[in-house]
Amino acid sequence: MNKQIVKTIIGEKMQEIESLHLLQRGMEFEDNTSYVLIGIRRAGKSYTLYQDMQKHIIEGKAKAEDILYINFEDERIASIESEELGLILDAYFEMFDQKHPLVYLDGIQNVTGWEKFARRLTESKFRVMITGSNAKMLSHDIATTLGGSYIAREVFPFSFREYLKSHGIELECNWEYKPDSRLSVIRHFREYFYNGGFAESFDKTNKREWLTSLYQKIVMGDIVERNKVRNSRILRLLARKLADSVMQPTSLKRLVNIVKSTGDTVSQMVLKDYLDYMEDAYLTFSIPNLVSPLSEQQTLVKRYFTDNGILNLFLYNGETKLLENLVAIHLDHLYRNTKEELRLFYYNKGIEVDFCIPEQHLAIQVSYNIDDHDTYEREVGSLTRFLNIYKDYRGVVVTWDTERQIENENVRIDVVPCWKWLLQ
Repeated sequence: MNKQIVKTIIGEKMQEIESLHLLQRGMEFEDNTSYVLIGIRRAGKSYTLYQDMQKHIIEGKAKAEDILYINFEDERIASIESEELGLILDAYFEMFDQKHPLVYLDGIQNVTGWEKFARRLTESKFRVMITGSNAKMLSHDIATTLGGSYIAREVFPFSFREYLKSHGIELECNWEYKPDSRLSVIRHFREYFYNGGFAESFDKTNKREWLTSLYQKIVMGDIVERNKVRNSRILRLLARKLADSVMQPTSLKRLVNIVKSTGDTVSQMVLKDYLDYMEDAYLTFSIPNLVSPLSEQQTLVKRYFTDNGILNLFLYNGETKLLENLVAIHLDHLYRNTKEELRLFYYNKGIEVDFCIPEQHLAIQVSYNIDDHDTYEREVGSLTRFLNIYKDYRGVVVTWDTERQIENENVRIDVVPCWKWLLQ
């Protein structure tokens, strides 16, 4: 690797750091702690690094030359090997006299064996932040190699509240009772609902084209190439079928049969690997049945997509699926990012309830429209029966635009529009 190229990259990034205008996201980091940030491609991991750099500069804790930032997706260093990583420090020290710069290594999972270099940095008392787009960076083997010196954080596409903030909408007290504020939130919700929370897409004229390109990069770069998948056609078929059945529990056996019906053959073991690869790349996530035996909790699950924009690429008139997927995204992020121990399930044992969080004694049903009699009986009836069994639970129905309270069989259920529920 050419050290002069590394110096050029370091210098370029120093000029960018102070000039970028950033929307502050909700993640906070301690000055004396190193972090590994992981999440789906384009979720904002690099953005989060820049936010942390700017914070140190604004607060007077560092100058631009005190920051060493390297993006490993830069084609000029695409061929770097793990044994060459030390040259990055050498190049920096030849440029500056700072003995302990703040170190930011963006996308370092592209370098095989990066973990030992990362551990050596923290053992040498550097404060380091690392990003990657694969959940395997949280694996036991990597955590052992890093020696417990890093805290892992997951970064996701923008929440609805962040989406509104990025469009200049700050919610004031009692905003939902003010017609202009309410209408503005509902109008932006429609856009967010169909196109998702990837911030890079917000100013794109053709969002679908951008999302299609992103999906292809995730499939080919983060799943097929990284895991040496032999049959990418089956993996793509699997993604389509998961989108079709996003509201339904899917077993490995059923998915194998779906693949076979198209003329391809795949074993359950290989199919499970493909599903794991999709979750490792944060394309999808899964939740188990609250009342399934432990042996089934990893095989009979409901699977969702990490962003509505990507799911919507597969759907036609898919509002019902998009609504449940968006609720799942919001709950999943709550589950992963809260300091409280939360677990997310669905419930299926004679009664079907879309989501349960036992620690909060909360049961949530998702229904696009409960004005139809049959839909009301199915969705509200199931939730009512559940609440009569689990009397310490609170019940909520999330809808597209219906809001009211239901008193039914000594049970009270709050019916809330999704755009309002996401902001509560």
